[in-house]
Amino acid sequence: MGAASIKDGPSSKNGVIEARRALVRRVVESSAFAKSERLSTFLRCICDLSLSGRASEINEQKIGTTVFGRPQDYDSTVDGIVRPQASRLRQRLDLYFNGEGVNEPVRITLPRGSYVPVFEPNPGQSAYAEPPSATTVSPALSSPSETAATLPSSLRSTRLPWTLVVVLLIALLAVGVRSARRFTANPLSSSTPHPLWSLLFRPNQRTIVVPSDTGLILWQSATGQKIDLERYLGGSYRAQSTGDTPTGQLDPADLAGRRYTSIVDLSIVKQLTQIADVQKSRLALSYARDVRVDDLKEANVVLLGAAAANPWVELFEPKMNFVFTDAHIRQYTVLNRTPAGAEPASWTANYDDVQHHVYGVVAFLPNLGGTGSVLILEGTSMAGTQCAWDFVADDSSFLPFVNRIRRPDGSIPYFQLVLDSTNLSGSAVKRNILAWRAMD
Repeated sequence: MGAASIKDGPSSKNGVIEARRALVRRVVESSAFAKSERLSTFLRCICDLSLSGRASEINEQKIGTTVFGRPQDYDSTVDGIVRPQASRLRQRLDLYFNGEGVNEPVRITLPRGSYVPVFEPNPGQSAYAEPPSATTVSPALSSPSETAATLPSSLRSTRLPWTLVVVLLIALLAVGVRSARRFTANPLSSSTPHPLWSLLFRPNQRTIVVPSDTGLILWQSATGQKIDLERYLGGSYRAQSTGDTPTGQLDPADLAGRRYTSIVDLSIVKQLTQIADVQKSRLALSYARDVRVDDLKEANVVLLGAAAANPWVELFEPKMNFVFTDAHIRQYTVLNRTPAGAEPASWTANYDDVQHHVYGVVAFLPNLGGTGSVLILEGTSMAGTQCAWDFVADDSSFLPFVNRIRRPDGSIPYFQLVLDSTNLSGSAVKRNILAWRAMD
């Protein structure tokens, strides 16, 4: 009994806690968490509280203020940022422990309906890989061993192996039950459709992604001329030369004839491809000048860039309240056609703005034939377009907005909104919704 009390004493318990802290460090330093500082902070916060004996303090309000910078008195029923982030954290934990961490002896899970992390044996690994703790050893499981210790050695030699077998079977059964529950609750295996992707990506309808034509922007900047959709489709501007191009510089006609697009658009296309794969939908990539009007009548479409870079946006602007106007190389303006309440009539982004403000517009509208949908992502710069994409791609920002405009029957209406962000080294940070409209 003396040996048992040493084994289950404070030093053993401290060893378990340190092993679990080391596990948390490995998880947040893995590739599954490498590009998600917010989820890493989320996991560190709840695990630190739990391992410090403060699990009772873990709740949605605490996480919202500590991890996501919300004020102490914020209303979590209105600002539901924690719940979708918890869902994403569960996905990332599954990604780690089913990949890089498949050989970890202990697994971290976040049960549905709770924000308190659970450290449990990893399926397929030894149940004894982690040092035992007095807080985790069940009396029902330890009593056979203690009984065996009082038996003659001739009986202990035969009884002890069977005792270990029983303990292992019980442990494995418990792991199996928890694993089954976790699989059932896994959002990746849920049949609940994503409110936007399920409309844009359908198995029986193709989806076309149209990135911006950066060559068109370069041509317009070089010539000072604007190109509407009709002239863009005619293509005659691509043969137009100023005749006085300085030596060593590309002729505007050469610029217009090349197929350029932005790195932001390429990144968005890559992510949309992955989403289409999950939705089992057909995704087609089409350069703007290769699109035909019938495409916008029959397919679901994603248009990237404002009308100056993607003239197809013009066809949808009559239904849009937030549109880009007065496009210049160093200035872009978002026009608010019908301001509501205290909304301004416009928002202007200047290249020389010391605060680096950029604006993004998201519009989700019916396609030209009424047979599908069109998602338009525009920005006053590449960072502005990224701002628009980040909003719809990040459930923590998009789902609360969708829940706000959702119809009584659970469906979502078509909508449009304008976002404010900050351009930091070409990336958009700190998105804010400035104004929005839901369309019946």
